[in-house]
Amino acid sequence: MEMFSLKNKTAVVTGALGLIGKNHCLALAEAGANVVVTDLNAEKCEAFATELRTSYQDAMGVGADIASRDSVVALRDQVLKRFGHIDILVNNAAINDMFENPTAAAELSKFENYPIDLWEKSLKVNVTGSFLCAQVLGAEMAKQGKGSIINVASTYGIVAPDQSIYKKPDGSQSFYKSAAYPVTKGAIISFTRFLAAYWGEAGVRVNTLSPGGVENGQDAYFINNYSKRTPLGRMAAPSDYRGAIVFLASDASAYMTGANLVVDGGWTAW
Repeated sequence: MEMFSLKNKTAVVTGALGLIGKNHCLALAEAGANVVVTDLNAEKCEAFATELRTSYQDAMGVGADIASRDSVVALRDQVLKRFGHIDILVNNAAINDMFENPTAAAELSKFENYPIDLWEKSLKVNVTGSFLCAQVLGAEMAKQGKGSIINVASTYGIVAPDQSIYKKPDGSQSFYKSAAYPVTKGAIISFTRFLAAYWGEAGVRVNTLSPGGVENGQDAYFINNYSKRTPLGRMAAPSDYRGAIVFLASDASAYMTGANLVVDGGWTAW
């Protein structure tokens, strides 16, 4: 079990205040890492970091906009000042489709009508944000000759969305999964392969984690539709990715780079 230990390692998690992000932080802290909680809201980041410090090792909260290079550089400088090194980066931050007017979501989410500003926002956060964090924080790993970058993608980066799971029992549909999320997550998988090849000689491992959908208070019909589409017959629990994150971050995966670890209850198996 020593191979799974992250003792004395510093782990930066972006999108750390989200449902999965918090579980990534908890898993890394439980394995012994000092965790840097990073999201847009600095106050909430520090509040969660305080919770981690109470139960585990040292932790710090840093508010950062990952789509801004200046903000990511400031994040790097704060982490290095506090811990002196960066060993793990979890590129978890991403935006998913949200529509201010739910009644308009059915029309706006259709490919024919999808707003260009939402498309560009997804590219900026999901792809450019991961690029900047890897460029700025990963460069520190390359300098020290070791590190692990985990880019979080999705099953929708591997296969197309099944639009039928969004249908209500009466056959109507109030939402369509847009092209933006699958396209950006597919790009993340390709980006992982690039970085793994580029930084292999520098001792930096780069892998993708592709999770399936997490149950989080969705409508019962959606949970049922999704579960029937999955061999294990359920959506993921928020804690279902903890083991995968620790595995990819630790020496337990020392000979693994450029890979896509799919943890989806079998969604992509059929």
